Amino acid sequence: MAAFTPKTYQQNVLDSVEAYFRACHAHGDADTAFYAVTKELWGKGIRYHPIAGFPEDMPYFCLRIPTGGGKTWLAAKAVRLVNTHLLRSEYSVILWLVPSNAIREQTLKTLKDRNHPYHAALREAGPVTVLDLDEAKSVTRATLETSTTVIVSTIQAFKREDTEGLKVYASNGALMHHFDDITDEQRAELLTDEASGTMPCSLANVLRLRRPFVIVDEAHNNRTELSFDTLARFRPSGIMELTATPDTEHTPSNVLHSVGAGELKAEEMIKLPILLATEPDADKCLANAIARRDALHELARQERMRGEPYLRPVVLIQAEARRKGVETRDVDWVFRRLTSEDFGIPPEEIVIATGEHRGLEELAGRYEKGILDENCPVKYVITQRALAEGWDCPFAYVLASMAEIHSATAIEQLLGRILRQPDARHRPSPELNQSYAFVVSRDFGATAAGLRDGLVNSAGFNAREVGDFVTAARPEQQRLDFACNGGRARTRLVVVHLPEKPAMRAMPKAVRDKLEWNGREKTLTVRYPLSAGETEAVKAACPEEAREAIDEAVKAGWEAVELFQAPADRGETLRVPQMALRIQGKLEMFDDPETLDYPWDLSGLDASPTPDEIERLNADQQATGGEIDVVDGKVITRFLAGLQLDLGMAYRPEHWDETRLAAWLCRNLPEPSLTHESKMAFVAKWLTGLLERNDFDLGRLNRQKFALRNLLEERIRAARKQAARRAWQQTLFSPGNDERVHVGEDFPYDFHPQGYAPTRDYDGRFGEFDFQKHYYARIGDFDSSEEFQCAVRLDIWAQQGRIEYWVRNLVRKPACSFFLQKATDRFYPDFICKLPDGVILAVEYKGADRWADAREDRMLGELWARMSGGRCRFVMVKEKQWGWIDAKLAESEQAL
Repeated sequence: MAAFTPKTYQQNVLDSVEAYFRACHAHGDADTAFYAVTKELWGKGIRYHPIAGFPEDMPYFCLRIPTGGGKTWLAAKAVRLVNTHLLRSEYSVILWLVPSNAIREQTLKTLKDRNHPYHAALREAGPVTVLDLDEAKSVTRATLETSTTVIVSTIQAFKREDTEGLKVYASNGALMHHFDDITDEQRAELLTDEASGTMPCSLANVLRLRRPFVIVDEAHNNRTELSFDTLARFRPSGIMELTATPDTEHTPSNVLHSVGAGELKAEEMIKLPILLATEPDADKCLANAIARRDALHELARQERMRGEPYLRPVVLIQAEARRKGVETRDVDWVFRRLTSEDFGIPPEEIVIATGEHRGLEELAGRYEKGILDENCPVKYVITQRALAEGWDCPFAYVLASMAEIHSATAIEQLLGRILRQPDARHRPSPELNQSYAFVVSRDFGATAAGLRDGLVNSAGFNAREVGDFVTAARPEQQRLDFACNGGRARTRLVVVHLPEKPAMRAMPKAVRDKLEWNGREKTLTVRYPLSAGETEAVKAACPEEAREAIDEAVKAGWEAVELFQAPADRGETLRVPQMALRIQGKLEMFDDPETLDYPWDLSGLDASPTPDEIERLNADQQATGGEIDVVDGKVITRFLAGLQLDLGMAYRPEHWDETRLAAWLCRNLPEPSLTHESKMAFVAKWLTGLLERNDFDLGRLNRQKFALRNLLEERIRAARKQAARRAWQQTLFSPGNDERVHVGEDFPYDFHPQGYAPTRDYDGRFGEFDFQKHYYARIGDFDSSEEFQCAVRLDIWAQQGRIEYWVRNLVRKPACSFFLQKATDRFYPDFICKLPDGVILAVEYKGADRWADAREDRMLGELWARMSGGRCRFVMVKEKQWGWIDAKLAESEQAL
């Protein structure tokens, strides 16, 4: 099995999860931890929403990942973080909930497959057992106590209202041994039979003993009160939701980390943009889709001859629903047209996937890799409303819809099927990094709006970014994508004088929304251009003598359309030279401290426990020992403290001697640059130092082994950072750095046209300004009013011709932004500007209170500019000293 390397955004998601779990223990509750971590990550703390029926301080959070972002892999990878940083337990029970039986079967298959990346991600937590619900009903105590046990099920299977669900709560002889020797405290927390008052030896009670951590996949499908009541019955240790479209109103999800579709595009996970073409004639629409597929197939064939992976582009065709007594373009019609003499598609290249026809399932049984198999001939998949849930086909490039799209509901489920990028990496041919949609429609604008709504409502795209991801395939249709349907064009108002008010109510609402009637002046204002069909609807509602004036007004409206495009939309490039280091005579991109050659080990470090470490271990012991609070006269136990007590009884700690404990700690310290012997020597000395104290013994060390691991990891990480900082300073800033540091075109960073993914868009909170020269149509938020004012200055200078265009550089989005590598962190300048002479100017604004702390960033930016041979300039500004930027612009102007 090939190693699976996480994308940068995926690692960032996992880092956020780890930070949250650590903060839960540091702050003692999930609420404070959530606010603190979101503020640290995104510059703005987010309010925490507990769930009714659960303890208020139970960790409950959501990861917002758009379609194609790898939610299942992230969930599997997070299990190790759950065990290590939240539960602090070697093993756990994970209740993995999915929305349907189809997805349950698919998830079980991949998690159990030892050759699949999902299983490999799970195994990072140690020994793992994956069970379905039936298998869980006979799970042994030995299994739970020697492995992390993942139970995959639907939430419906746990509901008492369901016959199968009742079995979860009923006594089961196979589970009786789980309740041997449990304490009175444990027994008091178990469910009892309402009729007899006895405690059933049920799976539900086994789960209550083990305090499962709950993973909810596609969480937007499992957010009813009944679903939450069902989950509460199992006393979960925490809940992690994964969804593209989190609930933000009814029972708001606590979105810890949100990934933008631009990040997925920048990291080659999805095929964007979607190039849309509408065609009123169904046969022409089919012909266009077939021609596009054939062109893509030829590109894939040529690439294969040059060594690229196999690819057979597939067309996904959405047929109309059958209607009795009405001729429709249904599944049978589409099949007949494809196999007719007009198109000549062989039947074996077509598969039908509907409720009646299970063609995709038959392919999965016939070919080892299903539709992805090289021996599979299928190039066309016909469906009606939906495909099997969980069906994944990166080969699907083209969506052809025989049904007009006027809303998200008609298309949203199918959109995600054509977005996934084969092999999660860009192909050499740009055409194979995009998706294509051909729709039978007379109204391009309404169709584009429907597609965008589908991407927002189903695929989890941001409403502000989606305008960039659906674009016209034909230049003549690009003009039809006007402001009310995505903001792609600018229009002017056209006023028509009419003898009387038209019958407004007789028009469709979509048409009325584009018009405005003034009864006093008897004028009809056409606010947005009208399509041919919309024009006919308006004319039918007006007096006959006014219809010619309507035609003239519509024509004038279209003539006034001015297509607005940001530089990125126009195909302009923004390429920034990055810093490289010459290592042993070879240039290497400097985007990781590991590029530095720095020797380090633990032999020279003091291995004695520090006073701070002792204090933190004492605090941890007090918290996990059941620290209590008194609220309104009632004694309560904190959630995490109670959780640790329960897990301590469910998973009895090992009574290891000092050597075995040291060996376990070394195995669980993720530092591959150190030898096991080096770690063992340091850990053994550190443990000895603890045991020499009167307040520590082996029993306590065994109970606190996860806290020990975390402290040792922090100590080793700090030592490594110190060594890296020395090497960074020596390499970049000591004499002779001209020979080591290089800034040129060898390793450029290109801002991708669809790769901009700000966490928050600027919403005008610091003031209104019509930015004209930003590289993208969207602008990321500013951290302060001064940053906003700096951006305004840059845009004014750009409108004056002193800057071609500029971009608000994003922080902590390495796939979407330019950065300079520091010893242990990265420096993201606030603004990147392209000047008329091609020079790149990086601008950083720093408040006076942070100026001194920014010395390292200032030195690094100035070094980058100095080593660029005049290609780059850098300026750090404080206290609104805009003249400092003006001086840098003047340098380029003088050179011209």
